[in-house]
Amino acid sequence: MTATAPVPLTVNGLACHIGYTITTQWPSGFQAGITINNTGVTAITNWTLTWTFANGQKIAQLWDGNVTQSGANATVTNMSYNGSIPAGTSYTGVGFNGTWNKTKTNAVPVSFAINGTACK
Repeated sequence: MTATAPVPLTVNGLACHIGYTITTQWPSGFQAGITINNTGVTAITNWTLTWTFANGQKIAQLWDGNVTQSGANATVTNMSYNGSIPAGTSYTGVGFNGTWNKTKTNAVPVSFAINGTACK
């Protein structure tokens, strides 16, 4: 019997990992940085990054992307100059200032997707 290592889930060669880091936090706000890691075999183009906040966080000011937020659901799309992330590389330019209710935890989102594909 032969054992094989599991193959990462990819859709049309797209695979990703998102780094989300709270860089600073104060009683009513915080700043976060996002790294999009293209772990797949094809370039990510015209990307849309989505996630859900757990504790009522709101994006107040985002850079290097276009943001919409409906309740807890955040959607960020690329700008004209950062829409392509080659396979095996990362994009670190997206970040934002946000607000949160200091009576709750400012939890890091646990799931992200790029162009509808779940990131690991």
